[in-house]
Amino acid sequence: MKKVGIIGCGAIGTLISGAVEKGLVGCDELILYDRNIKRAEKLKNSLHVPITVVKSLEEMIKVKPTIIVEAASQQAVREYLNRILAENIELLVMSVGALLDLDVESNKIHISSGAIGGLDAVSSAALAGIDKITLTTRKNPRALDRDNKEEKLVYTGSAEEAVRLFPREMNVAATLALTTQSEKVRVNVISDPKVDRNVHEIKIEWKHGNMFLKFSNDPHPENPKTSALAAWSAIRLLKEILEKHS
Repeated sequence: MKKVGIIGCGAIGTLISGAVEKGLVGCDELILYDRNIKRAEKLKNSLHVPITVVKSLEEMIKVKPTIIVEAASQQAVREYLNRILAENIELLVMSVGALLDLDVESNKIHISSGAIGGLDAVSSAALAGIDKITLTTRKNPRALDRDNKEEKLVYTGSAEEAVRLFPREMNVAATLALTTQSEKVRVNVISDPKVDRNVHEIKIEWKHGNMFLKFSNDPHPENPKTSALAAWSAIRLLKEILEKHS
């Protein structure tokens, strides 16, 4: 019996749960946990698949999920990761930035491609040697909790610092840093009132050439801080993982 635990019942947790209901992900039961239990209950009541709402991670673990999806926060990853791995449970991490601070390696930890693609090319280039990666992210001010009326560079620096300053908005930077050497990644964040999409431009200089990747994604309608593609990439990966448990 395949059970999926979801920590965090916000925009991403809701979209993943909806994919289960639509049959896009083969799952026999959802186990929902949110520190705001009313939000978890509300999500349960909106769906028509077997769902159990739990009040703690320990309670979730007792239900024996096949995999747990973290869709809450970096703090949730820090608090729960070791406990989940100790139970030999698969973990899909959405708040990728937390992994930059944690010295943990496990084949039970899964990271989706998030709001970008091309990570196979990046990881291949990393084997030969990457000189520099420049990520320029352009978002509407409301996605960055700003109200500037003109385009403004609000950050330039390392991936680690970008993730610390923008914990919900810069998972792309964390994913690139984890795919290659983090010190090779330079990040620029632009608050631009002229854009309605989250735009990520990635320039890669490596031993045998250059790459340029650009992604322009609609923000999630309920959470402008994240791209809808981030949730859909998690759904695809979750589907693949569960299929291996057939």
